[in-house]
Parts: sequence; structure tokens; C-alpha cells
Amino acid sequence: MNLLGSGDPLRLGPYRLLGVLGEGGMGKVYLGRDGSGRAAAVKVLRPELAYDEHMSQRFVREAQAAQAVASTGVARVLGAWTEGGRPWIATEFLAGPTLDDAIEEQGPFDEQGVAELAHELARTLQDIHNAGLVHRDLKPSNIVMTSSGPRVIDFGIARPEHGLTLTSTGQIPVTPGYGAPEQVMGQRVGPPGDVFSLGAVLAYAASGERAYQGGHVAAVQYAVVHGRPDLSEVPDSIRALIGPCLVKDPAQRPLPQQIAAAFAPPPGSKAKAKRVWQLGSLAAEIKRREAAAKQLTTFPEIRTPTDPAAPSRRKFIATLAAGGTVLAAGGGGAAWWLLSKDGDAVRNAIADEKEAAVARKPWDAKRLKPSQYEKGTAPPSLWGPQGASLMASAPVVAGDRVVVEETSRSLGGYDVADGSRRWTVECGSQARCAAPSDDLVVTVEDDLDGKLLALDSGTGKKKWTVSAEALGVIGADAETVYFMASSTGHSTDIDRLGALDLAERAIRWTVPMPVECSTITPPLVAAGSGRLVICGESGKVVTLDTRTGKVAWKLSRRTTVIAPIAPAVSEGVVYLGGPTLTARKIKDGKEVWSLPAKSELSKSTGGWGPPAIDGDALYAQDGSEISRRDKRDGKTDWAQHTQGDTVPQLVPLVVQGTSLWATQDTLGEKGVAVFDKDTGEKAWAYSRGQAGDWLMVGAGNRVFLARMGSVTAMPVF
Repeated sequence: MNLLGSGDPLRLGPYRLLGVLGEGGMGKVYLGRDGSGRAAAVKVLRPELAYDEHMSQRFVREAQAAQAVASTGVARVLGAWTEGGRPWIATEFLAGPTLDDAIEEQGPFDEQGVAELAHELARTLQDIHNAGLVHRDLKPSNIVMTSSGPRVIDFGIARPEHGLTLTSTGQIPVTPGYGAPEQVMGQRVGPPGDVFSLGAVLAYAASGERAYQGGHVAAVQYAVVHGRPDLSEVPDSIRALIGPCLVKDPAQRPLPQQIAAAFAPPPGSKAKAKRVWQLGSLAAEIKRREAAAKQLTTFPEIRTPTDPAAPSRRKFIATLAAGGTVLAAGGGGAAWWLLSKDGDAVRNAIADEKEAAVARKPWDAKRLKPSQYEKGTAPPSLWGPQGASLMASAPVVAGDRVVVEETSRSLGGYDVADGSRRWTVECGSQARCAAPSDDLVVTVEDDLDGKLLALDSGTGKKKWTVSAEALGVIGADAETVYFMASSTGHSTDIDRLGALDLAERAIRWTVPMPVECSTITPPLVAAGSGRLVICGESGKVVTLDTRTGKVAWKLSRRTTVIAPIAPAVSEGVVYLGGPTLTARKIKDGKEVWSLPAKSELSKSTGGWGPPAIDGDALYAQDGSEISRRDKRDGKTDWAQHTQGDTVPQLVPLVVQGTSLWATQDTLGEKGVAVFDKDTGEKAWAYSRGQAGDWLMVGAGNRVFLARMGSVTAMPVF
């Protein structure tokens, strides 16, 4: 749980807000407590979305959907209101692990336990469907185990039975391996879609393995639509009942009431017999968390910071997180559980809950728990170093592949999980690439005609090409690939900047290159809110309209560094390093705030390094000082001095999990320093002695470190 920031509300309705539990694509979630001491998770729609009537309606629908279900098997919504023009929802928290956590920690359920789980979940689905709704996202992380039984959470994409399963952006909201075939294909989804998901959930509970697996998302989804479920580890008696739930034809799947009856306790069994969630270590874990949850409601009312007799919110939350009971978010924003203090056990549990608060992809790594690493000592790599002969630019992560420059004319795709090379592709002399999506990598095919080449990230196979006179790809967003080009065809004459429209597979525009650059120091870019920010040599910054290529605004700053400094864009603001660390409105360049570099060493070597954004936090380095600041006003949360004189680096800082990674050059010794992003405390340093500068990128709870001749995947905490 993080502290409230300067822009966070102190109270919403009857709830005093104590801290920030997490953020998602639609909203921010706070820990709240009403006057009676009852804790709640208060979810608030993002300001930029609150003005969208469709988004606001969808947000409120989440609450209305759950309130419409008269069932003890779902998470209870306490209320939904609009305050200050922003809708918010308060939900009860559920004390207990999610089903996926329970299976991972306790192992698969036995046959009796699966039957009990199936009976309760089927009855809950029956209640949901009787309310005229379809959940559409039933999965292990959306089921919380409590002492009274499993509870279904997160109605974020629930719709009436007649509704389509498309979100406002046209994306299919389906979790790989759990969404039904008709949902994967974007067809109308009714109650049978939830039955399919239930079958996949029960297969996982019985075996600890997913019924549909694959090397990447597309492979899993293909298996769902065209393949057969792998139920080989599911006991025979259970398999015969789960199998019908997973048939392709929705009309052939059983009804929830039929499933509940099939898994009902046999006649003559004890009515009060304990269930799987009331027995053994799982019951003990649930009981421990429920006791910790109850403890929270006994805290006295928190007075305002102006009351000298009361601790500040900051001190209260810091104490709560460090040594007391901690509330964390999970299950997509609708389930909440508490963890008690118990030395390493609580720190490990906190790490688990922080990880659960972030939507995971199938290929993501597990974060390190505090007991799995020693402070001051770098943990072993997940894999690597793996050989790659060039590495002139940072690796690019595309889904379950990390793509690297193997030579000046080839790219290699490596499996993010084990480092195995899955493909190699010949390309142009500037073997740079970008990944607009998880399944797509774009580079330049060759130097003769400068075609842009799109590759399948999983296989490296060619998908399409577009003639562009391109010399190198410099960046991409979900709709556009940006590239540098030459009107003369010579690789030394970079005089054009272009934009490729991915939907049309056509050049949207080309304009004269607005900044100085070269193939050795290409421009660095960031896009957002309809703007492309381009940073060139000697500190020049130019911002273009992404639709037309026209200049929106410029910024010229004197700097001693020739190489460009990477910009960062977040929520309509661009953040720039250099002689000053500055935040500017991306639409018009209007200054929001600015801080000059203070370090004499930093001043002589260009000033602030490139900033990194994580939620409301900004991380940046000024000489030997690394700091975390509020991105909204630049005020310091913490500042940490590294040992010795540290030469400022041009490699962007990387935030993964709760760790912050920074390349450093201390007295000529190059390495990577790792810090706790919340406190600034140094965790460890990493160096393996290879020649050359470090490059790095983070994704999926891994940090990929590249140096001349190798790439290494490191774990994060």
C-alpha cells in the first residue's frame, strides 16, 4: 500500500481514505474505512475517463451488476456514488487467498475438494445467470477462498445475457485458457460461456495445470478454439464431469444447476461436514487472514495531520506497512484481503499480494520474495548470459519474446522464460526494431529499398512489408511505427522522419527530420495524447502531431551531451531530462514544473538522466543522487546517494515490481544498481565484468540486461 499523494482525496462519502492500494486501466483504488470501523476498497474512475459518458456508465455497471446478484457466493458491493464529477465504487474486502494462490501454495484439491468447489461455484453461476447476467471472466484469480466458501469477484466485464463481449475499445476481454471459444472469436457470449470457464477452473483446481496451454497467447487461444483440453492429470471421476463443460458447441454444455447436482454431496453424507476450505493448511491460512482483517477495524479513527495529538497519515501508513497489518489489492480490483505480521512470512505475503495486484500474463515470472534473496548480494540470473554478438541498442520485449540485435544485420528472438533462441532473421544494416503489440515486431528488411518488415514475434516469420525508404525503426505505439529515412538512399543521410499506419499498412506521413541525429545516435521518441516527442542530439526536443506530422512545439536547451536523452510520457505530460528535469504539457509544451541539475558532475556531463514513470511516481538521476518524486509537482519522496562519484547515465531507469534499476559508472567500474522503489534502500549491485556499456529493459517481472556479447534475464522483487 502506498501513501496518499497531493492529488488524492482524503474522504469519499462515508470513507476516510488511508492509502493507495493500486491502479488499473480504469481507476485508482484506495483503502477506506467508515465511521464504524468497517474497511472497504474504494475504486475511483480515472479523471480522464470520467468525462467519457460511456466509460462512466461501464464503471458504474460493475457495481450495478454485482448488486443485481442475490447470492452469498459473490463479493458484496457496499455502494456506488458520484462525487466531484467522478464515479466511485466501494466493495467489501474478502479475507482469504485467491484460488490460484491456494493451488500454487497448497497444491491441487483432492476429488472431494474439487467436487465441493464445483458445487458451490455452479450454484453461484446459477444465481448470476438468474439475475440476467453473464460474468465473462471466471478464472482462478477471480475466486477468493473464504471460511464460508469460494466467492466470485470482479464484475468489470459482466453484461446482460443479450450483450456482446466487446469492451469500449473493441478488444475481446478474455483470459487465455479460460474464455470460451465463442468469446475468443468475439461472438455473442451467453451463460454457456461461464460454464466453459468453470470447467477450465475445475481442471486447474484438480491438477494444478491449465487445461489449455501454449508457448504464447495466440497458441493458447488457438488451442481453446481448435484443440482439445489436456485433462490427463485430472482424476477419472472428475474428468467425466468436467469434460462436457469444455465442449466447443455452447448448446451442448450442461447448465449450472445440472453441474451443481452432479457435484452435490452424496445422499446420507453429513450436512455439517467440513469442506476443503475449512480443513488443513488452507483453512489455517484463511483464518489467519480473516483475523488480521478483523484487527484493522479496531484501529482508532485517524485524526487530521493538523492535530498534534495524532500521527500523520504518512506515519500511520508507513507504520501499517512496516510492522502491522497490511491491506493489499488483488483479483482485478474487486477482492481485498489482509495479512498479519510474522517476520519473513509477512514480507513474503506482502510481496505475493503486490504481485497479485498486477494483471499477469501467462509468460510473466514470479517475483522474488524477501526470503529468496540476501540484501547486498545479487541473486542468480533467471537465465543467461546468452550470447549475442552486437547489442548496440536495448532489447525489445514483444509478448513472450525478447528481441535483440545479434549482428548489425540480424535480429534474434529469445524465449523470455528460459532464454532459448527461437528464431533469427536477416534484416537491414540498422537492425533496430519496435514492438507495437505482443505479437508483432517491426524492423527494416534491407538497405536497397528500405522496406519496413513486420515479423510474428513468436516465430520470426514475415507477416508483411511496406516500402518506406527506411533506414531504421525508432519507436512505435499501438497504431503507428515511427522510422528514420533517407531521401538519397545513403545510410549516412538521415533527413526524413516517417510514420507507418499499422491498420492501413501505409505511410501516413513523412517530414524533414526535425532534430540532429545519426545512425549511431538515432533520435529517441515517446508518443501519447496525439503527440510524438522526438529528442535529438545536443538537447533539442520537437513535438509533432501524430496524425499529420506537423510541428506542435519545440524546445531547445544547451547541453554538453551530444547523445539524445529519452523522454517519458504519462497522462498528457512529457518528462524530459537534461540541464533541467522538466514536465511539460504534451499538447502545447507549457511548463508544469522544472528542476535544475544540482550535481557539479551532472552539470558537466549533461544534467539529469532520462526519467522513468511508475504510476504517480517519477524516478530520475542527478549525478550520484537517484530520487523518487511526485510526477505532478516534482516534489521529492526520497533521495538516495550512491557511493562515490557516479557518472550520469543515458540509459533509462527501469521499474519492475517494487524494484528500481539504474546503470552506473562509478570510478570507471560499470554496473547496475537495484533499489527498493518505495523506500530508496539499495538492494544489491550487479556486474559481470564484460566489456561495454549496459543496456536494459524491463517487462513481465524480469529485467533484461544487455552488454556487448550477451543478454541476461534477472529476477525482480
